[in-house]
Amino acid sequence: MNIFDKFKLTNKVALITGASKGIGEAIAQGLGQAGAKVIINSRKQDALEAAAERLRTNGVQHVLPIAANAGHLEDIQRLLAQAQEAFGGVDILVNNAAVNPVFGPVEQTDAAAFDKIMDVNVKGPFELAKGVLPQMQARGGGVIINIGSIGGVSPEPFLGIYSVSKAALVMLTKVLAKEWGTHGIRVNAICPGLIQTKFSQALWGNEALLKHLLTQLPAGRIGTVDEIAGLALMLASDAGSYCTGAVFTADGGHTV
Repeated sequence: MNIFDKFKLTNKVALITGASKGIGEAIAQGLGQAGAKVIINSRKQDALEAAAERLRTNGVQHVLPIAANAGHLEDIQRLLAQAQEAFGGVDILVNNAAVNPVFGPVEQTDAAAFDKIMDVNVKGPFELAKGVLPQMQARGGGVIINIGSIGGVSPEPFLGIYSVSKAALVMLTKVLAKEWGTHGIRVNAICPGLIQTKFSQALWGNEALLKHLLTQLPAGRIGTVDEIAGLALMLASDAGSYCTGAVFTADGGHTV
């Protein structure tokens, strides 16, 4: 056995939400370079087209950009129908799309912001998972990877309801793993810590705050999107074939 063959995703179809930049784009690149046909999704088609061009430049042969709001059921249904039409279904679903419109004390989160966070961060992955279930069953199994946060393991300051949503996503991961294992479907969660993306810029872009955060990291630095993509590739491939229902932190040791 060649261990590197375990990481190959030849003839697999991967759908990654929130993939026009950051962690989502990096995961799409990693899975695509391993041989998967990748469907990248976010809300804006122009941003997706630009990301698709970057992926092709970096060796991803098959990439299909489809704009849809991962928090709207009608958009999710259309996205999955287009995936079915284009590639015959989905083998790997990466629920990466997330929002956090509030950065501050929990009492500053109003009802509209609460609903938006839950719709995108929890309900969206739930509906996408339900939607791909029949496709994965027809294809003999599949993999779902939910991108959580260390806030879903332990509450993060000024990210209260976002942390609540990610805790719900962690439990959804475990529920689906338990119930869908008989269908040959593995479900795992990756909980990144502080990763240098636009989404987390409010944290690492503040010099004083970053200096304080680094004192809490055994790794002594913040993470990169490629470090999340590598873990996602392992879980998506046969290299992670005995992993299901697990929650993997990638946080430089923050939660130790």
